[in-house]
Amino acid sequence: MSSSTIQVERSTAPAPTPPARPRRRRSTATIVATSVTYAILIALAVVYIMPFLIQLATSFKPDAEATANPVSLIPQTFTTAAYTKLFVNSDFPIWFANSAVVTVFVTLGRVFFDSLAGYALARLHFRGRTVVFAALVAVMSVPMVVLLIPKFLVINQLGIYDSYTGMILPLLTDAAGVFIMKNFFESIPASVEEQARIDGAGTFRVFWSIVLPMARPALITIIILSFQGSWNELAHFIVSTQSPSLTTLTKGVAGLASGQLSQGSQYPLKLAAAAIMTIPVAVLFFIFQRRIMNSSEGAVKE
Repeated sequence: MSSSTIQVERSTAPAPTPPARPRRRRSTATIVATSVTYAILIALAVVYIMPFLIQLATSFKPDAEATANPVSLIPQTFTTAAYTKLFVNSDFPIWFANSAVVTVFVTLGRVFFDSLAGYALARLHFRGRTVVFAALVAVMSVPMVVLLIPKFLVINQLGIYDSYTGMILPLLTDAAGVFIMKNFFESIPASVEEQARIDGAGTFRVFWSIVLPMARPALITIIILSFQGSWNELAHFIVSTQSPSLTTLTKGVAGLASGQLSQGSQYPLKLAAAAIMTIPVAVLFFIFQRRIMNSSEGAVKE
């Protein structure tokens, strides 16, 4: 056997594997700290979810059982009488429909107008832009209760009191949404828009076709906040309507709390209405929660 053959065999021989390193065992202090942390988080989760579970369980109880034992999680007598009374013997379907109509139009309007205003404050240079932004921040700090009487006077003067227009129009924009959109548009590099302007695109075309699709995380945030805010709005509907046919869920449920429909505590009836009110907002949040306010992911490659 030649020396070259021996060298080839040595070169092709498998290299010795290094000895496996023993895994480092977690210290007792680390295990205890992790266990305590998870225990605290589980306790907080139970505290937050317990009222909802009580609400759901009580809505399926008879009125007498709900009054005698309101915090039990398992009804002794299971009944859907509260839900039947809501949908058959009350105006609850009308309340739900009114809330749905108002919420859809308000959400669409806020997404569009808040985006337009935010883009104007972030990209357009005009005289008084700083003053407008300062006024926007000032409006955010004003409690909405202070504006109820002026809002009623304006709605009444415009002749839109007690109508869908009066319920929807004042809610089509909000300062917080404009603030969110402005900050997000400013995080998008201006170089993204330069190519479109070179190709002859106007300001609105750049906004609509280039910048707005990139602002999806901010738009989803506005959708969730607008839906939740308009769905749960109460004070504005109190000063903008008076007809029973325009009653929303919040006004209707507030009326139930004052003793409408029947005598007694009405705990199952009130909590059944509250549970139904919770469902649309909860579903929307769980669908879009992972897409709320992110950064402009890969907006431009330098």
